[in-house]
Amino acid sequence: MIKSDKKIFENYKFIDLFSGIGGFHLALNSLGAKCIFASEWDKYASETYQENFEIKPSGDITQIKETEIPAHDILCAGFPCQAFSISGKQKGFEDTRGTLFFDIARIANYHKPKVLFLENVKNLVKHDKGNTFRTILYTLEELGYNVFAKVLNSGHFGLPQNRERVYIVAFHKTIKAGSFSFPTPINRPVCLEQILENSPNDAKIIRRNDIEIYKNYSASGSLFSETELPNKPIQIGKVNKGGQGERIYHPLGHAITLSAYGGGVGSKTGLYLIDGKIRKLSPRECARVQGFPDDFIINSSITQAYKQFGNSVSVNVLQYISLEIAKVLQENKITDKIELELKYA
Repeated sequence: MIKSDKKIFENYKFIDLFSGIGGFHLALNSLGAKCIFASEWDKYASETYQENFEIKPSGDITQIKETEIPAHDILCAGFPCQAFSISGKQKGFEDTRGTLFFDIARIANYHKPKVLFLENVKNLVKHDKGNTFRTILYTLEELGYNVFAKVLNSGHFGLPQNRERVYIVAFHKTIKAGSFSFPTPINRPVCLEQILENSPNDAKIIRRNDIEIYKNYSASGSLFSETELPNKPIQIGKVNKGGQGERIYHPLGHAITLSAYGGGVGSKTGLYLIDGKIRKLSPRECARVQGFPDDFIINSSITQAYKQFGNSVSVNVLQYISLEIAKVLQENKITDKIELELKYA
């Protein structure tokens, strides 16, 4: 998580839909924005959110009327992806009915916030031959938004995790957004080793007789210098046949994508050779590779903690995008002030 004293979103209010454990909340609040409403149907994620932010998320958003949601400047949502039964028919808003994206659309249609800030899996872009994604973009445009979308990798923004996600930023047509661009990857050398705990007792150690470490890996010495870190996972071995969750990685590389449901002996976190032992990541290490600060309260259930961080958004990436959003809003503030002064001159 980026530490910032700049409260560039001060006086801005946001809502946090499909809030999970609060990745969007951390990112926007760190820049001064205030959360005035959150919604999350999973009771365990909701408990974690409330424990950290002292806000109890409302439940199932499909059961909450848009009139019951307070007015806001920014709508945030890491929404689940669902197939659209009639996607690609260019019926826009109607195409999304029956999906969770429809709830974003109906709330945006009613409140018309300045910005929509959305996140989803990379595969959304190609789902149903691109029809689903086109329907989402078309719907937002139909609702009066100028839409920007891009796939970004968390590993390019200071986090040691290979995690590609599509981010959508939409500005209401009353906002002049031509200057907006997604942040340029910083590609700062970073590796998993830098965020590891010292022998955590909640990281499962794997002891099996079918572990293979590849011959070209040397256990002694460093594979890379600090400035040569590859900023990607480095596979150095396998368990069993090396299928999903059975690959072993080096801590001088990045973690693989955290998953809420992945299978295999290294399910959800992947396997790593650390201090001579093959182990999974601990919940705190999972928090760190997602950009959550160390004072973030983790769910006491390891199973739930893994699921929650696997489902979460990468805080650092959201912060970098937020900085670019803020530039546009600030430019519009200045422009509005100039126009107002000219009007009354």
